[in-house]
Amino acid sequence: MASGRKKAFNESQALEAAMHVFWSKGYVGASLSALTDSMGINKPSMYSTFGNKEALFIKSTSHYVESQMKPHLQHLYQANVPLLTRIKNYMLSIVSMQFNEESPKGCYLVLCQSELAGGEVPEAASELLQELDDLPKVVIADLLNSDSEAKQLGLDTRSNEIALTLYTVLKGSASMARSGIAQEQMLPVVDNVIAGLATRH
Repeated sequence: MASGRKKAFNESQALEAAMHVFWSKGYVGASLSALTDSMGINKPSMYSTFGNKEALFIKSTSHYVESQMKPHLQHLYQANVPLLTRIKNYMLSIVSMQFNEESPKGCYLVLCQSELAGGEVPEAASELLQELDDLPKVVIADLLNSDSEAKQLGLDTRSNEIALTLYTVLKGSASMARSGIAQEQMLPVVDNVIAGLATRH
Protein backbone atom coordinates (compact mmCIF):
# COMPACT_ATOMS: atom_id res chain seq x y z
CA MET A 1 0.00 0.00 0.00
CA ALA A 2 1.41 3.38 -0.97
CA SER A 3 2.24 5.70 1.89
CA GLY A 4 0.64 9.11 2.23
CA ARG A 5 2.22 12.02 0.49
CA LYS A 6 4.93 13.63 2.62
CA LYS A 7 5.01 17.35 3.32
CA ALA A 8 7.45 19.26 1.18
CA PHE A 9 8.59 21.41 4.11
CA ASN A 10 9.84 21.05 7.66
CA GLU A 11 7.04 22.09 10.01
CA SER A 12 9.30 23.08 12.91
CA GLN A 13 11.51 25.19 10.64
CA ALA A 14 8.45 26.88 9.15
CA LEU A 15 7.14 27.69 12.63
CA GLU A 16 10.53 29.10 13.62
CA ALA A 17 10.46 31.31 10.53
CA ALA A 18 6.95 32.52 11.33
CA MET A 19 8.05 33.35 14.86
CA HIS A 20 10.79 35.60 13.51
CA VAL A 21 8.33 37.43 11.25
CA PHE A 22 5.96 38.15 14.14
CA TRP A 23 8.96 39.08 16.31
CA SER A 24 10.10 41.59 13.71
CA LYS A 25 6.76 43.00 12.52
CA GLY A 26 4.25 42.28 15.29
CA TYR A 27 0.89 40.59 14.73
CA VAL A 28 -0.70 43.44 12.80
CA GLY A 29 2.34 44.16 10.65
CA ALA A 30 2.94 40.53 9.67
CA SER A 31 1.17 40.01 6.36
CA LEU A 32 0.27 36.55 5.08
CA SER A 33 2.66 36.99 2.17
CA ALA A 34 5.53 37.92 4.50
CA LEU A 35 4.76 34.87 6.64
CA THR A 36 4.49 32.36 3.81
CA ASP A 37 7.53 33.77 2.01
CA SER A 38 9.62 33.44 5.16
CA MET A 39 8.23 29.98 5.92
CA GLY A 40 8.90 28.82 2.36
CA ILE A 41 5.35 27.55 1.84
CA ASN A 42 2.21 28.64 0.03
CA LYS A 43 -0.99 29.83 1.70
CA PRO A 44 -2.90 26.53 1.29
CA SER A 45 -0.03 24.70 3.02
CA MET A 46 -0.02 27.24 5.82
CA TYR A 47 -3.76 26.94 6.37
CA SER A 48 -3.75 23.14 6.25
CA THR A 49 -0.81 22.81 8.66
CA PHE A 50 -1.14 25.76 11.04
CA GLY A 51 -4.61 27.20 10.47
CA ASN A 52 -5.34 30.87 9.86
CA LYS A 53 -3.07 33.76 10.81
CA GLU A 54 -4.35 33.89 14.38
CA ALA A 55 -3.84 30.14 14.87
CA LEU A 56 -0.34 30.41 13.43
CA PHE A 57 0.37 33.32 15.76
CA ILE A 58 -0.75 31.36 18.80
CA LYS A 59 1.50 28.42 17.84
CA SER A 60 4.34 30.83 17.08
CA THR A 61 3.90 32.61 20.41
CA SER A 62 3.95 29.32 22.33
CA HIS A 63 7.10 28.36 20.46
CA TYR A 64 8.68 31.70 21.42
CA VAL A 65 7.86 31.19 25.08
CA GLU A 66 9.31 27.67 25.10
CA SER A 67 12.43 28.37 23.05
CA GLN A 68 13.27 31.99 23.92
CA MET A 69 11.79 32.83 27.32
CA LYS A 70 11.72 29.74 29.53
CA PRO A 71 15.50 29.11 29.28
CA HIS A 72 16.10 32.36 31.19
CA LEU A 73 14.26 31.00 34.23
CA GLN A 74 17.08 28.60 35.03
CA HIS A 75 19.11 31.54 36.35
CA LEU A 76 16.54 32.25 39.05
CA TYR A 77 16.86 28.79 40.56
CA GLN A 78 20.59 28.06 40.33
CA ALA A 79 21.83 26.20 43.40
CA ASN A 80 24.46 27.80 45.65
CA VAL A 81 24.17 31.20 43.93
CA PRO A 82 23.14 34.31 45.93
CA LEU A 83 19.63 35.55 45.18
CA LEU A 84 20.63 38.98 43.85
CA THR A 85 23.19 37.34 41.55
CA ARG A 86 20.49 34.98 40.28
CA ILE A 87 18.17 37.89 39.57
CA LYS A 88 20.96 39.83 37.85
CA ASN A 89 21.90 36.82 35.71
CA TYR A 90 18.24 36.37 34.77
CA MET A 91 17.94 39.99 33.69
CA LEU A 92 21.23 39.98 31.78
CA SER A 93 20.22 36.78 30.00
CA ILE A 94 17.03 38.42 28.76
CA VAL A 95 18.84 41.61 27.77
CA SER A 96 21.36 39.55 25.81
CA MET A 97 18.51 37.90 23.89
CA GLN A 98 16.89 41.26 23.20
CA PHE A 99 20.11 42.57 21.64
CA ASN A 100 21.06 39.36 19.80
CA GLU A 101 22.17 40.24 16.27
CA GLU A 102 20.93 36.89 14.94
CA SER A 103 17.32 37.56 15.94
CA PRO A 104 14.94 40.51 15.60
CA LYS A 105 15.82 43.07 18.25
CA GLY A 106 13.72 43.50 21.37
CA CYS A 107 11.04 41.14 22.63
CA TYR A 108 8.39 39.38 20.55
CA LEU A 109 5.86 39.60 23.37
CA VAL A 110 6.47 43.25 24.20
CA LEU A 111 6.09 44.24 20.55
CA CYS A 112 2.85 42.31 20.08
CA GLN A 113 1.42 43.36 23.46
CA SER A 114 1.92 46.98 22.44
CA GLU A 115 -0.53 46.39 19.59
CA LEU A 116 -3.41 45.41 21.89
CA ALA A 117 -4.49 49.01 22.44
CA GLY A 118 -5.20 49.36 18.73
CA GLY A 119 -7.89 46.68 18.85
CA GLU A 120 -6.64 44.88 15.73
CA VAL A 121 -5.39 41.73 17.48
CA PRO A 122 -8.14 39.07 17.45
CA GLU A 123 -9.65 37.74 20.67
CA ALA A 124 -7.80 34.46 21.25
CA ALA A 125 -4.43 35.99 20.40
CA SER A 126 -5.19 39.00 22.59
CA GLU A 127 -6.11 36.81 25.55
CA LEU A 128 -2.87 34.83 25.19
CA LEU A 129 -0.78 38.01 25.09
CA GLN A 130 -2.52 39.38 28.18
CA GLU A 131 -1.99 36.10 30.02
CA LEU A 132 1.70 36.08 29.13
CA ASP A 133 2.03 39.68 30.26
CA ASP A 134 1.18 38.57 33.81
CA LEU A 135 3.34 35.44 33.86
CA PRO A 136 6.83 36.96 34.47
CA LYS A 137 5.51 39.06 37.35
CA VAL A 138 3.92 35.99 38.92
CA VAL A 139 7.12 33.94 38.55
CA ILE A 140 9.30 36.61 40.18
CA ALA A 141 6.82 37.32 42.98
CA ASP A 142 6.49 33.59 43.74
CA LEU A 143 10.27 33.29 43.91
CA LEU A 144 10.57 36.18 46.33
CA ASN A 145 7.76 34.82 48.48
CA SER A 146 9.31 31.37 48.76
CA ASP A 147 13.08 31.90 48.65
CA SER A 148 14.73 31.81 52.10
CA GLU A 149 17.29 34.48 51.20
CA ALA A 150 14.54 36.74 49.87
CA LYS A 151 12.80 36.43 53.21
CA GLN A 152 16.00 37.25 55.09
CA LEU A 153 16.38 40.39 52.97
CA GLY A 154 12.73 41.29 53.48
CA LEU A 155 12.06 41.19 49.75
CA ASP A 156 9.03 38.96 50.26
CA THR A 157 7.22 41.87 51.91
CA ARG A 158 7.17 43.77 48.62
CA SER A 159 7.37 40.92 46.15
CA ASN A 160 4.70 42.28 43.79
CA GLU A 161 6.31 45.72 43.71
CA ILE A 162 9.74 44.26 42.94
CA ALA A 163 8.32 41.91 40.31
CA LEU A 164 6.64 44.84 38.54
CA THR A 165 9.84 46.88 38.74
CA LEU A 166 11.99 44.16 37.18
CA TYR A 167 9.42 43.48 34.49
CA THR A 168 9.10 47.18 33.68
CA VAL A 169 12.88 47.49 33.29
CA LEU A 170 12.99 44.45 30.99
CA LYS A 171 10.14 45.80 28.88
CA GLY A 172 12.03 49.06 28.62
CA SER A 173 15.24 47.34 27.60
CA ALA A 174 13.31 45.56 24.83
CA SER A 175 12.20 48.93 23.47
CA MET A 176 15.73 50.31 23.78
CA ALA A 177 17.09 47.32 21.84
CA ARG A 178 14.70 48.04 18.98
CA SER A 179 15.66 51.72 19.05
CA GLY A 180 19.26 50.80 18.25
CA ILE A 181 21.26 51.62 21.37
CA ALA A 182 24.25 49.46 22.31
CA GLN A 183 23.73 46.56 24.68
CA GLU A 184 26.52 47.86 26.91
CA GLN A 185 24.39 50.87 27.78
CA MET A 186 21.85 48.62 29.47
CA LEU A 187 24.35 46.95 31.82
CA PRO A 188 24.53 49.84 34.33
CA VAL A 189 20.72 49.91 34.35
CA VAL A 190 20.61 46.31 35.52
CA ASP A 191 23.36 47.03 38.06
CA ASN A 192 21.35 49.95 39.45
CA VAL A 193 18.25 47.80 39.84
CA ILE A 194 20.18 45.12 41.71
CA ALA A 195 21.87 47.74 43.91
CA GLY A 196 18.44 49.10 44.75
CA LEU A 197 17.25 45.67 45.84
CA ALA A 198 20.34 45.28 48.04
CA THR A 199 19.86 48.58 49.85
CA ARG A 200 16.07 48.78 50.28
CA HIS A 201 15.31 46.34 53.09
